[in-house]
Amino acid sequence: MTEPWLHVVGIGEDGLDGLTPATRAVVEAAEVILGGDRHHVLSGAVSAERIAWPSPFDAMIDTIRGLKGRRAVVLVTGDPLWFSVGARIGRAIPPAEIVYHPQLSAFQLAAARMGWSLADCETLTVHGRPVEQMIAFIQPDARLLILTTGAETPARIARFLTERGFGRSPMSVLAAMGGPQETRFDGTAETWDFDVPAFNTLAVECVAAPDAALLPRVPGLDDALFRSDGTMTKREVRAATVAKLMPMRGALLWDVGTGSGSVAIEWMRAARYARAIGIEPRADRRAMAAENALALGAPGLRLVEGEAPGALDGLEPPDAVFLGGGLSETVFSAAWAALRPLGRLVANAVTLESEATLMDLHARHGGDLVRLSVARAEEVGRYRGWRASMPVTQWSLVKR
Repeated sequence: MTEPWLHVVGIGEDGLDGLTPATRAVVEAAEVILGGDRHHVLSGAVSAERIAWPSPFDAMIDTIRGLKGRRAVVLVTGDPLWFSVGARIGRAIPPAEIVYHPQLSAFQLAAARMGWSLADCETLTVHGRPVEQMIAFIQPDARLLILTTGAETPARIARFLTERGFGRSPMSVLAAMGGPQETRFDGTAETWDFDVPAFNTLAVECVAAPDAALLPRVPGLDDALFRSDGTMTKREVRAATVAKLMPMRGALLWDVGTGSGSVAIEWMRAARYARAIGIEPRADRRAMAAENALALGAPGLRLVEGEAPGALDGLEPPDAVFLGGGLSETVFSAAWAALRPLGRLVANAVTLESEATLMDLHARHGGDLVRLSVARAEEVGRYRGWRASMPVTQWSLVKR
């Protein structure tokens, strides 16, 4: 049986004094310690060879592998497996070779400082990631705990909140928690004007004004929230489409003919860490999709230039595929072949020609074939009447 040789130790602002006796003994016995500058300062009493995080950061794994055979410790902040490098290390090195030593996380400390139940909070990180991803979590009465990416991050988040009608939301920046230099800054989003330490945790209690934008994470956002040239999948049909695509944590969608990106963006908002690739030949539509993704909290949307099926070559196999444009037998065959087991495929058609293609594919492959019709009440002179949109034929099936 493989014996553990690597210890990944979480350390707080109280340094070695905050470690359990057993974990402290592991650090004090280390031959080599790898960590950031602040980690080395916090463990300065230990005499061991010191290695700083390598640059580029991806070189970290090779550096750690090179320590095998020695008493090696990697120091991280707080809980190594909660938005920390512990998970990255565990994906590259067999778990049986690692011992994790968790410390109180910034989330736990922040929740304690705020008097919030951690189970009732959304825990997010924008450290080293696009700050815009937190926009999807701006909801009335939501409590957010956010690991930030620098001193300027709270001000950016305050602006996001204010622009969406949540300017009255209380915000607290907590820095150096658990140490002698612990500090706290309290204010509201609309009046935020503090110079805060670069390494901090942000707590936000979302308070909505009467005119606040309501952006639920269930699909069906208002069409007006998307910049579009008019060719996007409309609200009611989009909601039905995303439901059939079944967003799941970490799953990947191919949005073929992405247009304004509305389906891909709603997919990414609907499940934590859901990913999407939008395939779109037109540069102006890719630009619109990128703008919409930033505004609605899906900055990770990847956009690929080209037309299917050629543009699909070399892409990571998807968990779901949406065929919103350019439907053909060839495109379906390429997408279906790439789709992972239990993957979902949804295709929408408006024209008679595309509908005929769907009916033929349905006859040969099965699945569900439905027609979606939407009518909106509009003024007709002094009265009101129903104005129908073009019906959409939708075909969906699961790969088994």
